[in-house]
Amino acid sequence: MVKLRLFASAREAAGTGSDTIDGATVTAVLAAATQRYGSEFAEVLTTCRIWVNGNDVAPDTVVGPHDEVAVLPPVSGGST
Repeated sequence: MVKLRLFASAREAAGTGSDTIDGATVTAVLAAATQRYGSEFAEVLTTCRIWVNGNDVAPDTVVGPHDEVAVLPPVSGGST
């Protein structure tokens, strides 16, 4: 089980900001999360960056019980 952290639109689609999910790789964790949270969450994932323990990673990255997988949707804004 890894800690899954969800931000912005990913958090809104899932209805939670964090969860624990079983999976041996980032891909497996995200597949389990998609199954749990549904199609709206899956759609949000298509634009997200995925980080493990604060580092941008590839989908096949192996994760373990002490890892944190963060789902970071794109953000916009700032001052004009």
